[in-house]
Amino acid sequence: MPWAQSRALLLSHFGEAFPVDQFQETWVRHFWMIAETRLALKLGALELLDTLDQFRLPRAIATSSSRRTVERHLTAHNLMGRFAEIVGHGDYERGKPAPDPFLKAAERLGVEPHLCLALEDSHNGVRSASSAGMMTIMVPDLLEPTDEIRELCTFVARDLHGVRRAVLAAIERQESQY
Repeated sequence: MPWAQSRALLLSHFGEAFPVDQFQETWVRHFWMIAETRLALKLGALELLDTLDQFRLPRAIATSSSRRTVERHLTAHNLMGRFAEIVGHGDYERGKPAPDPFLKAAERLGVEPHLCLALEDSHNGVRSASSAGMMTIMVPDLLEPTDEIRELCTFVARDLHGVRRAVLAAIERQESQY
């Protein structure tokens, strides 16, 4: 969620005296320390990207993070260039759970949203992708899907190997129709 929303939530929960700006500075410092020393790819990420490359399927990142943050993460894993577009904070009007990030990504790819597969690990991300009209797959990270979230998903995958298998099955079904 964008910092302005997080800031408001923190102040409403902890009170106006809460040192929210100091908290954010400390959090950012700790985040980068963890990101630079322990950031790991989701299980199956490289295999999924290889499959998408094999079939020349375009892909984008739609995130609430800044482009700079995304590029740092991609560079750390030698993944720059594996995504046609990066849509980050500031590239759209309203953040997740609004559909704007995903709609902007589809627009930049030149693909109708209903033809897009969106992978998400958060509840607000699932809400965003689903409201954009995309086929949404949740790959849970910190939060398991609720009944509401499951209803918004095409399916829930334990890891990206499951997503890769689904993509391959869909391609196989498509090819068998011709």
